[in-house]
Amino acid sequence: MPNPTILRTSLLALLCGTLLGACAATPAGRREDAPPLATIATLDLPRYMGTWYEIAKYPNRFQKHCAGDTRAQYSLQPGGGVQVINRCRRADGSLDEAVGSARQLGDDTSPRLQVRFAPRWLSFLPFVWGNYWVVDLAPDYQLAAVSEPKREYLWILSRTATVPPAAYAALLERLAYQGFDLSKLTLTAQGQ
Repeated sequence: MPNPTILRTSLLALLCGTLLGACAATPAGRREDAPPLATIATLDLPRYMGTWYEIAKYPNRFQKHCAGDTRAQYSLQPGGGVQVINRCRRADGSLDEAVGSARQLGDDTSPRLQVRFAPRWLSFLPFVWGNYWVVDLAPDYQLAAVSEPKREYLWILSRTATVPPAAYAALLERLAYQGFDLSKLTLTAQGQ
């Protein structure tokens, strides 16, 4: 039978090594030299409401079933908060829909929001909320980029199913300047 003290010490060393490695690792979507993520200065939340088409994204586990036609519908709710309805087309042609909620962090012009798709009765749990930070937004509210502090997720959204190439290229340049790894972006097929 192994010595319990040696076994404990070995497990502790392995755990410490794993934690140090995890702390030193660069998040998947972030360049190593990237500064802390900055958001836009202010967000006019009522103006942001409506339909947004997904133009591109970092692949993620919760959208792996989506084959295209991905969009989000945001609407203000009585008493505050935002209803979020995400829709996409699966490979078999069926539609998938997720209904959630969003809340603004800070004052009423804050570009930092949190979203949840867990049931309302679980909303008191911090881990059911995900960060939704608007990191780029066209002055006319027609093109946006959304991420979170670690840059593990990124979505490029537009009010239309297509984006003029020059506007898309300019947005990509700004995102690269913000430290995003553009090689991870995948384009979203839109049928319209």
